[in-house]
Amino acid sequence: MTESAWCVGAGATATGQRKANEDAFIAEAPVYVVSDGMGGHLAGAAASAAVVEAFGALRGSSSVVPEDVTDAVHRARFGVAEVSARVGGESGATLTGAVAVTHDGHPWWFVVNVGDSRVYALDGGVLRQVTVDHSRVQELVDAGRITPEQALVHPERNIITRAIGDEIPGCDAWLVPARPGTRLIVASDGLMKALNDAQIASIAALAGGPGDAARRLVDAAIYAGAADNVTAVVADAMNATTPVQAEANPWRRWPEDEPHEHDTTVTKRRRGES
Repeated sequence: MTESAWCVGAGATATGQRKANEDAFIAEAPVYVVSDGMGGHLAGAAASAAVVEAFGALRGSSSVVPEDVTDAVHRARFGVAEVSARVGGESGATLTGAVAVTHDGHPWWFVVNVGDSRVYALDGGVLRQVTVDHSRVQELVDAGRITPEQALVHPERNIITRAIGDEIPGCDAWLVPARPGTRLIVASDGLMKALNDAQIASIAALAGGPGDAARRLVDAAIYAGAADNVTAVVADAMNATTPVQAEANPWRRWPEDEPHEHDTTVTKRRRGES
């Protein structure tokens, strides 16, 4: 477990019922990122490792800004493209995570997402999903054609619509206010397939520090019979508070329904320029 001036975090991973673990993570302040590789176990593991390596340059820094994170996304895409060229076929990986940044002079979590891994925020025992899945079933849910419950068993539930390694630039990005007592949970899809949101919330709320929470989440998923690789990274803000009036522009602020002043953002989703 590593900590910076205002955040602390840790991660855990397990193979599940797969032959190899294609997940990778980094949980070293100020970076808390999970990547789930695709393309066969050699290419998939190499792709997720390339994503994590791209974020390694941010480790230990106390002066990260959102643009540093979108630069890391760009490096991740370049790294995965190199993996594809090396293995002679398509490879890819999801990217989901949170980085402690400074924006407009204030501390924030900068959350990024490409794919169907997730970032959750846990506050007062209430779990809320920050990211939006890039998946076929999420599109069907958004269109009102299926319910979230039906998405869990839908035959197309494993089809993702975005990945690091595709031809689509950028990423989804949000600025999330930093507050003591709010816990972020970054998870590969293997965790969500084994545990529902209520279970994730209960386990993470009752655990001690981030390391204990991450281990308990992964252990619970394995006990529940997780068929996929399972990875969880947990991060806490310790002594930083984003002022209510702090400006998120030009980035999207999460949650959108939080009372704040002077936020004139009109876009519904800001793509990271990478």
